[in-house]
Amino acid sequence: MAGEETEVRSKGRVTLHDVARESGVSKSSVSRMLDERFPNSDSPKARHVREVARRLGYVRDLSAANLRRGSTGTIGVIVPRLTDTVMAMFYEAVSAAAAQQGRFAIVATTDDNPEASRKAAEALIRRGVDGLILTTAREGDDFADELRDRGVPFVFALRHNGSSAASVGDDQLGGYLATRHLIDLGHRRIGIIAGPDYATSALGRLAGYRQALAEAGIEEAADLIVPSTFSIESGETAARTLLALAKPPTAIFAVNDNTAIGSMSAIAHAGLSVPGDVSLVGYNDIPIVSRLPVPLSTVQVPFDRVAEIALQLLFDEDGVATIKKTTPSLIPRKSTAPLP
Repeated sequence: MAGEETEVRSKGRVTLHDVARESGVSKSSVSRMLDERFPNSDSPKARHVREVARRLGYVRDLSAANLRRGSTGTIGVIVPRLTDTVMAMFYEAVSAAAAQQGRFAIVATTDDNPEASRKAAEALIRRGVDGLILTTAREGDDFADELRDRGVPFVFALRHNGSSAASVGDDQLGGYLATRHLIDLGHRRIGIIAGPDYATSALGRLAGYRQALAEAGIEEAADLIVPSTFSIESGETAARTLLALAKPPTAIFAVNDNTAIGSMSAIAHAGLSVPGDVSLVGYNDIPIVSRLPVPLSTVQVPFDRVAEIALQLLFDEDGVATIKKTTPSLIPRKSTAPLP
């Protein structure tokens, strides 16, 4: 919007909010008074605001202002890593959906590091992208507030922060479907490789697991819930922990396919078989899992639809912080079997 200034709430940066609070003037008025595109008012109030801004060291953020006032036809997509097949699939889905709108998607990776996410966002903003799609939401992170305060258009995808626009799969439903499938096969001692506690996707799948157990009257066992990252290696480590229990699970739900693949390795190294000794369910349905020696039962997420909705939310003129959930589907394969 013309005349509206931008701000940053990060280390060492003074924001419009700071100037407004210090000067006792509304944020919108401060924005107009400090906008260099318009003639400076010589009113006492305007002089006071400019003096406060000078004293606090306020610097106008031109990159974010330019991002909002122009259009380059490009979208910035921030993902943890492209070596994660899920993120590669999602980026390709965004790229295809953007192309249908005459836009081009640019990707940046962060290794799921919050500071790297900020740096990636800055780099994309400087390149004039029309908005950001972020798959790096973390519980308790204030990055969304920083972007919102600067007026940077953004939307979360696959993960959310609970208060910003986001396009995600229905992770609780997906976790419920995976666990219910194992329960229906007769399993009662079901382990879960639960993912990281900062990712709402993992937390939602864990909530679905708990919902299915409670519905079936199965008491939750703390030793069957093992945290992990989303990597193959962490899935292998977590599965070893579960298999080492005095009473190991007869089935495991891994909250993504990478950790499920790692679990298969741990099960094989323990001299056990899937599904003869341990039934196994993954999540996301990445292409390789249907072609494994034992095809993996998993929960399929329609990434193309998640990407389409993310773009819709990014350019939603109403600016409503809506979290839209896409329905996943259970894909049963040979890695799950009835409890002997």
